[in-house]
Amino acid sequence: MLRVALPNKGSLSDAASNMLREAGYRQRSDSKELTLLDAANGVEFFYLRPRDIALYVGEGTLDIGITGRDLLLDSGSAAVEAMQLGFGRSNFRFAARPGELDTLADLTGKRIATSYVGVVERYLAEQGIDARVVHLDGAVETSIQLGVADAIADVVETGSTLKQAGLVIVGDVIMESEAVLISREGAEPKGLTTFRRRLEGVLVARSYLMMDYDIPSDRLEEAIKLTPGLEGPTISPLHREGWVAVRSMVPRAGAQQLMDDLYEIGARAILLTDIHACRL
Repeated sequence: MLRVALPNKGSLSDAASNMLREAGYRQRSDSKELTLLDAANGVEFFYLRPRDIALYVGEGTLDIGITGRDLLLDSGSAAVEAMQLGFGRSNFRFAARPGELDTLADLTGKRIATSYVGVVERYLAEQGIDARVVHLDGAVETSIQLGVADAIADVVETGSTLKQAGLVIVGDVIMESEAVLISREGAEPKGLTTFRRRLEGVLVARSYLMMDYDIPSDRLEEAIKLTPGLEGPTISPLHREGWVAVRSMVPRAGAQQLMDDLYEIGARAILLTDIHACRL
């Protein structure tokens, strides 16, 4: 039985559960449930604080988990990133009051408030900056106003929270974060390969569409260049002489323009359909 840790709340929780449902796994219907057994798929899910997931996986208490890259790196656990999941993207940045700190070097000797001490201390050491890191649990934006810190380091998604607090970004991106699948370093639990393959199938299904169209045979090579597919398109003869039907997976991004391009070279009956699941 594969034991999987999932976020019990926060920005990653719903997205992780939705992805697992698309991958064919049962998910809880009540947010108060702490565990869920999916016996048919050989998986048991444990809903934990996002910040604790890397610790449970790193200790081997649970086999794998879904959490943020920022939380994984901040934990200092023996868990490692096994797969990027394509949601929950954000940047980790420094911020301060306008005009007070202009460059990264200006952080030297300053107090930096953050909930991610491990991430910040590691980054400062890499940059050769000697600053004091102040650990706060959440809502670090007010720490400057209250005189606890001179700057903050936090996850930035849109920047609206910083703007409301009267802060501006300082320096480059510290780290790019997103949801990741994690496992214990050096461990390959039974069932992980299938679990990962299912998630990969969801990512492909979200990124691609199935395209069908009819095309005159003498324009087929032009059409194939536009829709090469993953392993090559499927081509079938039509009852109408001199025409063939083509089926191919195409990237979701730009699919409408691709339909226009195919139409221009003579394709007709062009259809796009969603892919709900796949294995490559």
